[in-house]
Amino acid sequence: MYIPTISPYAFKIGPIAVHWYGIFMAISIAIGGYYLYKEAMKLNYDEDFLLNLLMIVVISGVIGARLMFVLANYPEWFIKNPIQVLKIYEGGLSWHGAVLGGFLAGLYYCRKKGVRINPLEDFAVLGLSIGNILVRIGNIFNQEVLGRPTEFAFGRWPAQLVGVAMGVILLIRYFYIQKKHMPDGYQFWSFIFYYQLMRGLIEETVRDNPLIWPVYLNEKWGIGFFTLTQLVTPFILILAYWMIRRVLNDPNKQFYN
Repeated sequence: MYIPTISPYAFKIGPIAVHWYGIFMAISIAIGGYYLYKEAMKLNYDEDFLLNLLMIVVISGVIGARLMFVLANYPEWFIKNPIQVLKIYEGGLSWHGAVLGGFLAGLYYCRKKGVRINPLEDFAVLGLSIGNILVRIGNIFNQEVLGRPTEFAFGRWPAQLVGVAMGVILLIRYFYIQKKHMPDGYQFWSFIFYYQLMRGLIEETVRDNPLIWPVYLNEKWGIGFFTLTQLVTPFILILAYWMIRRVLNDPNKQFYN
């Protein structure tokens, strides 16, 4: 969706401008963090450990999101304009970088403390799903993550709403799978699998991203292949599927030791 009259700012206090995008991201982090904390406490995890873990994961997730975005879009900044890399307030975060950064930092901390991460990463799925919903709504206010132009009556594809729908589907799926009491780790890796599948096949197909390997572009329908995300999708699906099979074959094993 492209609404040129909408403001990206919720409010301003002097020179300080608060973006809707930042508010939605903060809400999703708060909801996801509180849910993980609440559910983990039921499993008798140490409270201090959980609070430290959440802080580490959030900070590392933001760092990973920024570094991945810059690496994928403006790698020259690392050499020519490193200060620009730090300007998160000007926009530019990667979902994949956020998940990777948060996961690796959380994994390191859990291994250092001798704590099993599998149940915790499953609890994180709720926050990831809600984050996908709210951040895509924030993208509408920022007039970014636009869909490709088409010759249909609706003009551009509503790529942000496609992302919102993906988040809703994954959130509903999370609660459905919770009732089945699957092995620890299944929720997280199956979430990664189905998110990436929908992202690569649907959202990226109609999203106005540059085609790294321009195999197909239909300007009338507004669809194209292959963006960078589409090219890496098979590798992410293979990794996620491999982890799913390992979890199902040996539910009691900690696979990150």
